Amino acid sequence: MAPRGATPTATSKCLCGWDRSAVGQRRVLALIEAHTAHRDTCPLRTHQEGTEAA
Repeated sequence: MAPRGATPTATSKCLCGWDRSAVGQRRVLALIEAHTAHRDTCPLRTHQEGTEAA
């Protein structure tokens, strides 16, 4: 838990090169949404679907 009055910060990274950060409550909440959306569209995740393991 962050101390009272602390500014929230967040970082979102992915092996595909996605690397975003946010400072402030509104921007952190927006980054969480963007991170969730990225998981559904990431080329590394979507590329692996439908392929068989070696």
